[in-house]
Amino acid sequence: MSRNRATLIGFSAVALWALLALFTVGSAPVPPLQLNAICFAIGGVIGLIWVAATDGFAVLGRISRKVYAFGTVGLFGYHLLYFTALRLAPPAEASLIAYLWPLFIVLFSGLLPGERLRPLHILGALIAFAGAALIVARGGVSASASALPGYGLAFLCALTWSGYSLISRRLGAVPTAAVAVYCLATAALSTLAHLALEDTLWPATATGWASVLALGIGPVGLAFYTWDVGVKRGDIQLLGTASYAAPLLSTLALVGAGVAAASSSLILAAAMIAAGAFLAAMASKSR
Repeated sequence: MSRNRATLIGFSAVALWALLALFTVGSAPVPPLQLNAICFAIGGVIGLIWVAATDGFAVLGRISRKVYAFGTVGLFGYHLLYFTALRLAPPAEASLIAYLWPLFIVLFSGLLPGERLRPLHILGALIAFAGAALIVARGGVSASASALPGYGLAFLCALTWSGYSLISRRLGAVPTAAVAVYCLATAALSTLAHLALEDTLWPATATGWASVLALGIGPVGLAFYTWDVGVKRGDIQLLGTASYAAPLLSTLALVGAGVAAASSSLILAAAMIAAGAFLAAMASKSR
């Protein structure tokens, strides 16, 4: 598989994550960890079907338990930290801090074998982050000392996902089929966390059930498989910068569905994110 094709496949994960907020709104009143458990179970089953139809289950037995533990910690740890951060701190600020992960991917990618971090990569990532900040914090921010634990967890959240993505690059020889086990293990741990921390609530309408199913198939399912392909074989610096399109596309999806209102900041954010991705693409092209 060519580097460009793998990068495009990685982009599809960003596009799917853009639908996360819309489908999450539709899945109400299901609590976060319960939703996590259901969706990752769906994503894991999809992966097992794909494995059975391609390489067969024998490929899963050749993968180290340490790799499975790493992948499970990455997926489950990120979501647990994210949900907890949003409970302990204002959502806008916590989300913005958590969305440092694409910037961390770009900055730390220079430590990977065969990768070279250029000034345009850094500049592009910073401009794209500023554009994403316009979207995430559009309702205003207000720092609070009582929210410091939440801010800290959000920062750990960003480190967790960027670390997962970068280490996945180092594990390039591990087949993407491993993600199916990551998903199933994450579903199991999410179920335990849900039973300990949340009350069980189910969707009340057909739309709610459809939203849960769509989440499990797309943003919390296929997206993790295509992201795995992208970070292992594609242009990880360009993928990191382009990931800032997710909050923009997510907001546009909410606007299109009538859940959110359009604003002039969307245009500016779109221009900044596009400019950041363009700079990163130019830096990658200069290789």
